[in-house]
Amino acid sequence: MKKLSWFNKVMYFFNIVLTVLTFFAYLLPFMAPKVFPFLSVFTLVMPLMLILNFLFFIYWLLQTKRQMLLSGIFLLLGITFISKFYKFSSKDLPEDKADFTLMSYNVRLFNLYDWLPQRDIPQVIPAFVKQHNPDIVCLQEYNKVGDKSFSQYKHKFIFKMDGQAGQAIYSRFPIIGKGDIQFPGSANNVVYADIKKGKDTLRVYSMHLQSIKISPDIHENFDEEKSKVIFNRISEAFKKQQLQGELVEKHKSECHYPMIICGDLNNSAFSYVYRSVKGKMNDAFEEAGKGFGKSYNYKYYPARIDYVFTDKSIEVKEYTTFPAFINSDHFPVMTRLAFEEKEE
Repeated sequence: MKKLSWFNKVMYFFNIVLTVLTFFAYLLPFMAPKVFPFLSVFTLVMPLMLILNFLFFIYWLLQTKRQMLLSGIFLLLGITFISKFYKFSSKDLPEDKADFTLMSYNVRLFNLYDWLPQRDIPQVIPAFVKQHNPDIVCLQEYNKVGDKSFSQYKHKFIFKMDGQAGQAIYSRFPIIGKGDIQFPGSANNVVYADIKKGKDTLRVYSMHLQSIKISPDIHENFDEEKSKVIFNRISEAFKKQQLQGELVEKHKSECHYPMIICGDLNNSAFSYVYRSVKGKMNDAFEEAGKGFGKSYNYKYYPARIDYVFTDKSIEVKEYTTFPAFINSDHFPVMTRLAFEEKEE
């Protein structure tokens, strides 16, 4: 420390502060938002902490200073968090006739209230689905506008809440059971369909957890007063998400079928609710995705809040996001899966 210049001493001080904050951030997925609502908000800046630690590591490395060990060690400790944020390589295994595909997409009511200037979104989204031809489609914030737009699917479960929003599951395979999980004091919910594939049955959950109600243009007209309102809003949403995640966790513990859970979690992969809902399942992005896996249209932040979780018995062979398809505030995600079916 004595051999450092005054500038490097200041840099090292900030490096120490950052690593202390990073350490606490690593603990946040294990801390219930109801108990620590203030701290839970900081899960949203975990990616920024990882990036800053990497920059500090490079800064010291270029000077061959041993201070590089500080951020280097914390990056190694958080290696599992890094893979949730960014994937350097993808998996794209050969197709097999037994493979099936699933798409999940929050369609934002098919632009019912003209949030976007395009007027043909109710036609464009079904055309996109038809083009990519998934075997199973889960649509959150669904609206009756889409009721006659997915005729290529013989089987469907459309669940409509009071008001405009609902959810829909379309399938090429027979749906032999269906239901929903209602959340107290919320317009959000989870729907599920038991889907017969060969001699096997898979349960597909489509989730839409409590929204934090932050628009993609949050950076505009941002001031101290607005930041306090947003901070409190996020804290309250995370507390509701905890309860909702626990209800999903309990419901899936009573299911004896192999499961797929997909949809809009409205939270990051570093959160308590992510850990609660995912449980011991695989995150399809971590298994086969590439890059940031951005699924929400924030301008300056690669937010991944839409997920596909799969049972350990289901192999994830490919995972794709479509950030160029801007017809909602979310982007579609799609995965190719393989499940070893029982012999006839």
